Amino acid sequence: MIIRTLSLLFLINTFFLSAQDPSTYKSQVWVADQGDGTYQNPIIHADYSDPDVVRVDDDYYMTASSFNVAPGLPILHSKDMVNWKLINHALPVQVPKGHFDVPQHGNGVWAPSIRYHNDELYIYWGDPDFGIYMVKTDDPFGEWEKPVLVMEGKGAIDPSPLWDDDGNVYLVHAWAGSRAGVKSLLTVQKMNPEGTKVIGRGKHVFDGHEDQPTVEGSKFYKRNGYYYIFAPAGGVATGWQLILRSKNIYGPYEEKVVLEQGETEINGPHQGAWVETPQGEDWFYHFQDVDAYGRIVHLQPMSWKNDWPVMGEDRDGNGIGEPVLSHKKPSVDKNYPIVTPVETDEFDGEDIGLQWQWSANDNILWYAKLPGNDYLRLFSIKTPDEAKNLWMVPHLLLQKFSAPRFTATTKIELVPEDGKKQRKAGLIVMGMDYATLTITEKNGNFYLQQTEGIDAEHGGEEKIIDEIKLKNNNAYFKVEVTAPDAMCQFSYSENGKRFKKIGKPFKASPGKWIGAKVGLFSISGKGAKRGGYADVEWFRISK
Repeated sequence: MIIRTLSLLFLINTFFLSAQDPSTYKSQVWVADQGDGTYQNPIIHADYSDPDVVRVDDDYYMTASSFNVAPGLPILHSKDMVNWKLINHALPVQVPKGHFDVPQHGNGVWAPSIRYHNDELYIYWGDPDFGIYMVKTDDPFGEWEKPVLVMEGKGAIDPSPLWDDDGNVYLVHAWAGSRAGVKSLLTVQKMNPEGTKVIGRGKHVFDGHEDQPTVEGSKFYKRNGYYYIFAPAGGVATGWQLILRSKNIYGPYEEKVVLEQGETEINGPHQGAWVETPQGEDWFYHFQDVDAYGRIVHLQPMSWKNDWPVMGEDRDGNGIGEPVLSHKKPSVDKNYPIVTPVETDEFDGEDIGLQWQWSANDNILWYAKLPGNDYLRLFSIKTPDEAKNLWMVPHLLLQKFSAPRFTATTKIELVPEDGKKQRKAGLIVMGMDYATLTITEKNGNFYLQQTEGIDAEHGGEEKIIDEIKLKNNNAYFKVEVTAPDAMCQFSYSENGKRFKKIGKPFKASPGKWIGAKVGLFSISGKGAKRGGYADVEWFRISK
């Protein structure tokens, strides 16, 4: 298949670009594959919200919500459904570009659906402020086509297409009450044969106000003559998985709850994807909201009974499944290696790793990764005039939390250039509250500061919690994140061997619809002149 033609070339090229080869990378902090034919949930302990998965022959592709960050629409690949590699992003630039050139926290890409049709992969997603978009490609490892606005309008979210047997093409979607003024409704639209435009007005097919509140996350399927809409209800952290079915695409639809938290610790469980393997096994991906750790990805066994899906295990005999914490792996490629999405970056390739995302559309002038340089240079970009703290700074370089417990370590050298003031760089844990370990220069001397920005979303002032004087313009930075409350303790070293704690513990908080993130920044004060940079030697995630 054309989808697989460039896979080998991609892996070969990536090997030469970076030591963090996604074909062999294995996390030190979270691995789902137990190495004995079983796996533990979550299969990805990172914030891949609203995951959707599609099978193409023996390959599996996943995407997820990316909201305002760039690049967006992550593309992950697997052959055994448990071990996943981050291979690409389908949306290098958020659209409309001008709108997303500044941070738009919580907006942008909501709940995408990935499908395979006519030798191409399609992704549909809803932007609650602009409408429903689509991108497609015949090579998921390469470039995706430019986004197409399939349906313009506020509030349409969570779309999923269906190419019917008779040649008709449909789209189901939900509504965001914050924009549309109403929610808990599912609507079916007809599209043109190319799947690029909605035709007509659409019809509401399900109203969840009475017994399925906040029904959303719709996914369209067809099996045995039934149209199915998989749609969670009851809220992200408190809900359940609802299934609707009908012999007519416009209904009426029968309803059945098939997966709930029950007596387990897996709350939600929220929207995801049904996947059928070549061996005839059925599986269901969904997410669990775990506050600062984000919306992490689970895999549940699934079967069919009387043309209704059965998910997880029905432990209490009430006819509704509950999520499993561990299970036998799917009966697919048993020789596939144990791999995980890359976290560490030695900055020895031609560009930064795929795990990194900016808080807005990225600017080539924010950083430099020159051939032969085994470090990353972050320029001291001026803080936007309207920014009261780092919340509205677009050039934050961040990645997802990757486990309940982990340590992020980096080495940074600050070069203010000609004694210019107001240059800062450092390590950050970012959410609606944030904390940093910052290196800065004052009166010809360099200092480390541990800072906090509480209620950053609403303009909370960043405050210095602790400060120490450094001998030089560089240091080793560390933050240790511990479970279950995502408590963060910063420490530093001037020789890379002995670390000293600085400041006080900080409790990470989620961002807008996302988990907390960890990463890097390099800024200048609002009144500073141009110039200055920070060189980052590496960024490592470990136990």
